[in-house]
Amino acid sequence: MKEIRMVDLATQYDRIKVEVDAAIAEVLTSTKFIKGPQVKSFEDNLAKYLGAKHVIGCANGTDALQIAMMALGYQPGDEVITASFTYVATAEVIALLKLKPVLVEVNPETFTIDPAAIEAAITPNTKAIVPVHLFGQCADMEPIMKIAAKHNLHVIEDTAQAIGADYFFADGAKSKAGTIGTIGTTSFFPSKNLGCYGDGGALFTNDDTLAKKIRMIANHGQSVQYVHDEIGVNSRLDTLQAAILDVKLKYLDEYAQSRRKVADYYDKAFAGLENVTTPVRAKNSTHVFHQYTLKLNGLNREEIRKKLEEKGIPTMVYYPIPLHEQKAYKDERYKEGAFPITESLCESVLSLPIHTEFGEEELKYVADNFISVVNNSGK
Repeated sequence: MKEIRMVDLATQYDRIKVEVDAAIAEVLTSTKFIKGPQVKSFEDNLAKYLGAKHVIGCANGTDALQIAMMALGYQPGDEVITASFTYVATAEVIALLKLKPVLVEVNPETFTIDPAAIEAAITPNTKAIVPVHLFGQCADMEPIMKIAAKHNLHVIEDTAQAIGADYFFADGAKSKAGTIGTIGTTSFFPSKNLGCYGDGGALFTNDDTLAKKIRMIANHGQSVQYVHDEIGVNSRLDTLQAAILDVKLKYLDEYAQSRRKVADYYDKAFAGLENVTTPVRAKNSTHVFHQYTLKLNGLNREEIRKKLEEKGIPTMVYYPIPLHEQKAYKDERYKEGAFPITESLCESVLSLPIHTEFGEEELKYVADNFISVVNNSGK
């Protein structure tokens, strides 16, 4: 049996090795390592896949969020609302730009930002909402967009964990995650559903003027070399990574289907475990399962993790500490207990291995051992 991994990038690479190696060799031969033609090719192909008018590559997903907020012209003290249950990067860029992160509660079933909590947190200083499409499915975008329109707010979608997921509106319309708000952002970190072999990120928008500004900001604030109309940053998707991503983009839907098969297997295997809650699949979003994150109810998570590790099964906790309890984001507004759902999730969630290369033997091994460990927990 193969080694169990949270993400099996080695086997995934082996399957597409010929295409990837050829794409890399083409870049090496051309020596166009910065702004080579593969960057535009990938941007165009991703825009077509998403149904977005513009895709602009950048150096990483965190930069994508920062560039989005810079392009929208926020000023120090402006408030940006986001979820309390997310990776730090979402709030990090808000604070870095001297804006004010406003954290709100999440839905207890999908773990994504609660639209009702957003509306309650809006003040005259609020400028934007940053919904996080968490673990592979979309936040509830229809009410979020209605709230944004009502209060004249921008919506910046953090799509790092859900690229390729579809959101369904009440009227039957469908949009890809990241293409619904003012700007969508994503990361191409290697473990993402669409990951490169280093760092990378991108922004999506349907606004021509905004797209032009984003490109300028990501390139030192210039649209013409040595002419700087904006204060910008140096954040580029390099040509090698774009070439790799262009190959992998062709397999993105196949990868999502492979992940769903793993999730389906887990769901069925764990159906009889009364003290385990498997991931809820929202009716208005497909799930591309960047993570398979379940809840352990009344169980000792660290004991379970340790016993699984002894059996060669890795696990992860996304996320062990809520943003409002992180030292860097302590705020008098948020005392312990301010976000009971988030705090409960941080104490109870556990992510099991899920990736595109799971064999039946490995999958059965993980599921059987998880069931055994859970059933014998505390004994």
